[in-house]
Parts: sequence; C-alpha cells; structure tokens
Amino acid sequence: MAKLIIVGKGPAGISAALYTARAKIPTLIIGRDGGALAKTDRIENYYGFAEPVSGTELLEAGIANAKRLGAEILEDEVVGISWDEQFTVRTKSGSYIADAVLLATGAARSAPAIPGLKEYEGRGVSYCAVCDAFFYREKEVAVLGSGEYALHEALELVHTARRVTLLTNGEKLSAALPEQIHLDTRPLTRLTGEDVLTGAEFQTGDPLAFAGLFVAVGVASSSDLAKKLGASVEQNRIVAQPDGSTDLPGLFAAGDCRGGLLQIAKAVSEGALAGTAAIQYIRKLPISVGNEEGQMAFF
Repeated sequence: MAKLIIVGKGPAGISAALYTARAKIPTLIIGRDGGALAKTDRIENYYGFAEPVSGTELLEAGIANAKRLGAEILEDEVVGISWDEQFTVRTKSGSYIADAVLLATGAARSAPAIPGLKEYEGRGVSYCAVCDAFFYREKEVAVLGSGEYALHEALELVHTARRVTLLTNGEKLSAALPEQIHLDTRPLTRLTGEDVLTGAEFQTGDPLAFAGLFVAVGVASSSDLAKKLGASVEQNRIVAQPDGSTDLPGLFAAGDCRGGLLQIAKAVSEGALAGTAAIQYIRKLPISVGNEEGQMAFF
C-alpha cells in the first residue's frame, strides 16, 4: 500500500515525489497524461537549460528521476476520492488506499458554453454527485459528460434518484454504459426553468425534464476531487496553506490547481513544499503492526 498518492504527473506532482521518494515514503503517482506541459513545444524560461527544451523532454526527465528514486507511476484516470480513516482513490481500473493524497492535476477545466449553466448553479446545477445526491431523492436527474468521470457521477446518483440520464451534448460516449443509466447524445441548446432548473432543450427542439444537472465534462480536476472530499475551494482553486496543506488533514495541493502564476517554476516550488509537508504528516501518524491475533494495533 502506498503511504502517499499523488494525483497528477506534471511538474508539481513529480517535484513532490522527488522529495517523498527520497524520504522513503512509499509513493504512487497516478496520472492520465502529461497535461499542459506535454503540449508545450518550447520552454526557455526555466532554470538550468542553456537552450530551449520541449515540454515532453522536461516531463520525461522528471518522470525518469522519480522512478529512479523509487516512486511508482500508474497511467490511469482518477474518477473519485473518498475518505474513511484513510483515503481511497478510485480510477478507471481499480482502487488504491493511502494515508495522504496530494492533488496536482493542474487548473480546472472550463465548463461547456450552454446557456443557463452558470445561471442555475446552486439552483439545480451541481458539480458534485457525492455532495448533492441527497437533495434529489426519488427525482429525475441528468449528468452532463461523455467519459469515465461522468459515468462515475451517474453511478453515484442511481442509488438515490428515480431516473438518471447521461447527456453527452453531441459527444461520442467513450465508456461502457451501465444498463441502469439512460443515454441521450443529442446536442443541447439551453437549460430551462424559472427560479430553479426544470430541464433542458435539445437542438431538435425537444425538451427533457429533470430536477438536477450534474456537470462532469472531461476528466475530474483537482478542484472537483477536493470539493467531493469537503475541502475548501474558491473560484475553482483549492484553498491551501503555503506548505500545500488543505483544511482536510492528509490532503495536500500543489501547482496550477491553486491558482496564481501558471508557470512550471511555481508548480515545482509548490510541489516541493507540499511533498515536504506530506512527509511530516505521514511520519506523525500512528505506526500499525500486527498483534498476536492478527489484528492491527496502533501506537
């Protein structure tokens, strides 16, 4: 079992891992891709390079260094995180348990440009099924999205809602659809309602009635995951102390997900600080050993 799971394998996550791995903290990095850095052609404002370097080169060098120091790297998509004495990180392919989690998946994505989406936030539009499913007991709801993250949100809702419809807004569904979830792939024109959301209208002119819409477009960002855990988020930025610690013990954040200057140097700095803080947090936890009956005892 990893002691620390780092979500995101960009400069912030890898920087943190360099510190935790050297400190002999079992570290698992889970990342879907290289994020914005992997898409950067030329970087010439980063310390240590006489000539421009590509984002891919810098990313691969960082990953190789983390592996050399003992960090494990898993290429997968994180769809949810929960906490019950320990953190459980759920991905497309499995679940992983850790004592601490460091979120470093970059800045939150933009919401789709659907008229009414912003206007109905908090009045029928939600970004967290775990947080708000209770308010839609025995009601019809919809989830906006087309990937694994959207399906994860939809599956959270089937236990409480009367009917759950996945709206892909014209996008192709990229994951297997469970039979208890309904599917509608038509492009949306707008959300409808007066004081509160009551449904949506498609480009075909047809309406669809529902009481709540849960937005889960693309992949889960760091702020999405933090909100589901109950950590403070302001304007899609995770609220954290200078050392990366959040108001949820054991949860840390670093890089673009905290806002501010969106630069590699800042991400690396925050990763180092958050990694160091995570080391201190984990080392202060009780040590567990097996007793004579095979149960876990804590000291």
